[in-house]
Amino acid sequence: MLVDFFLHLKARQLPVSTNELLALLEALEARLVSGSLDDFYLLSRTLLIKDEALYDRFDRAFGEYFRGIEALPGFAPEVPEEWLELAARRHLSEADRLKLQKLSYEKIFEQLKERLAEQKERHSGGSKWIGTAGTSPYGHGGYNPEGVRIGGESVGNRTAIKVWDQREFRNLDDTVDLGVRNIKVALRRLRRFARKGAATELDLDGTIAGTARNGGWLDLHLRPERHNAVKVLLFLDIGGSMDDHIQACEELFSAARAEFKHLEHFYFHNCVYEGVWKDNRRRHGEKLSTWDVIHTYGPDYKLVFVGDASMSPYEIARPGGSVEHWNEEAGAVWLERLLATWPHAAWLNPLPEAHWNYTPSIQMIEQLVGKRMFPLTIDGLERAMRSLSK
Repeated sequence: MLVDFFLHLKARQLPVSTNELLALLEALEARLVSGSLDDFYLLSRTLLIKDEALYDRFDRAFGEYFRGIEALPGFAPEVPEEWLELAARRHLSEADRLKLQKLSYEKIFEQLKERLAEQKERHSGGSKWIGTAGTSPYGHGGYNPEGVRIGGESVGNRTAIKVWDQREFRNLDDTVDLGVRNIKVALRRLRRFARKGAATELDLDGTIAGTARNGGWLDLHLRPERHNAVKVLLFLDIGGSMDDHIQACEELFSAARAEFKHLEHFYFHNCVYEGVWKDNRRRHGEKLSTWDVIHTYGPDYKLVFVGDASMSPYEIARPGGSVEHWNEEAGAVWLERLLATWPHAAWLNPLPEAHWNYTPSIQMIEQLVGKRMFPLTIDGLERAMRSLSK
């Protein structure tokens, strides 16, 4: 099995060597991991992949090869306690979900303080305490229309208004081979060519004219290479519900890097606040001040946001509304500052345009960007590029 896996990685153009495969075999023989596929994934990535930039490509290759496999053959799997807890998660009907009442923003955090002061032990499956697999507004693995997720991964409800956990995201891969070349063609509508820099390109017309004027003696003329002079600031929403749109965003990111010589990108989560970052692996330690970004890049840049704009309305309208931290100013304030600095702006949304009216936060963002929200489709990209060209 491991030999086939090794050949699968080689076929996906990952630079893995035989020595690294032997090291992986030795680690398995020494039982450094259990039969868990997650443990094997971490071990194999550590031993086989030496460049962090290749992690995303390895993830895709690993997923292709082990699709449908839950444990390594030959290992006696140990079932983690967390799995048993989540297996008891309630499966609520739509009627049961409607019976759960939303609390006000202030009431949620007031009750959370009370629970933290009163609770002395762990709970599972309840409706009051901080626990797992229940209907309480606090904990993880269950369901509540609005609450604070504490620890654990999202189970897909996406109703938390704040997350009490250190979340990790991954960078988008800008080396993705585009499946649809039309994305590049659509981006080319936003072009303004100029010749700047060193004269390295042959000026054929100038050479012919100069040679003619010189009585037939060769008069070689060079000129700077012609480049797209448009400058773009790309703000990319990452993590959470945007995980569903990674492929489309990577294709757009890869095309933008190819088409625009002057491109700067930044990541944010759900809404832009006082800090953004350029590397998701270091986002907690190397966050950039949004004020610094505003003061660094001139007004000749075009501003492009990419995100599904799907979040709690509190994240846009309220101080402290961010799902990950306590923001002193509302997200809407920061969006207005960015739009005032770079008035040529557009928001690209990977969700189908027909769904936008059903999500309040999308309507709020669309109003803030002055109705310049476009779907992340070929037609939507063309409309966005025409809007930015005005």
